[in-house]
Amino acid sequence: MKVFLSSDMEGTAGVVDWSQCLAPQPEYQYYRGLLQDEVNAAIDGAMAGGATEVLVNDSHSTMQNLRPDALHGRARYLSGRHKPMYMMQGLDPSFDAVFFVSYHGSMASEASTLSHTYNPRAIARVRLNGIEVGESGINMLVALGHGVPVVLVTGDDTTAEEAARISPAIVPAVVKHSVSRFAAESLHPEEAKALIEDAARRAMEGVGSAALPQITLPATLEVLFLTGDMAEMATWINGVQRVDARTVTMSDDDPIRLFRTFITTVLLTRAIVE
Repeated sequence: MKVFLSSDMEGTAGVVDWSQCLAPQPEYQYYRGLLQDEVNAAIDGAMAGGATEVLVNDSHSTMQNLRPDALHGRARYLSGRHKPMYMMQGLDPSFDAVFFVSYHGSMASEASTLSHTYNPRAIARVRLNGIEVGESGINMLVALGHGVPVVLVTGDDTTAEEAARISPAIVPAVVKHSVSRFAAESLHPEEAKALIEDAARRAMEGVGSAALPQITLPATLEVLFLTGDMAEMATWINGVQRVDARTVTMSDDDPIRLFRTFITTVLLTRAIVE
């Protein structure tokens, strides 16, 4: 069985500040080690549950946070920026399961450590078919398009709850409970690893009966930007409609094409803020 593992970093136990998860900040080297341990715990659990092959797509920041030689299970490693499918690059119908490791909550969530939705300086909220989602829900569009269930999510309690809105049977590994956007109570790293490994094993054992993300097609994404000029710029993309001063919508019966449209708006509006 093949597993596609998309790894972020903000959801790692102990991470509560941007300085801990962005190079070249001095704390980054330590916390990237904690992320590596959590990714490896997920791989170990996947293998214990029957996986035979794992592809890790490094999806955080410049997407070069892990050490390839330290990945367990002889996992393949997809790293680097400018991936057409971004956090879901590399997934195709040959995979049996998708893991989301060290994910975080949406920008609109009440309290999730380091919450954002793709671009915290541009996007204030995203709804998928009327349901408020974070990156997990948006990325599930790609999983649905390829017919692969998303079976594991690790991160804080808000992240687990948001992922379950689209994939109710997803197995969560909650390694920290958010107090605010910059504070959380985290498990000890050893406890976090054990929890993730067990959750990954159970997720793989249930792959045979796992359901695809529950997204009705054609699907609609509603995106609220921080400013009106960002919403205006988004409408330069074919199929994006402006609803009000800061809100646009995009709809498609192809979930992968819808995801690509959304990613294009992210990259385009990033030009304004960067």
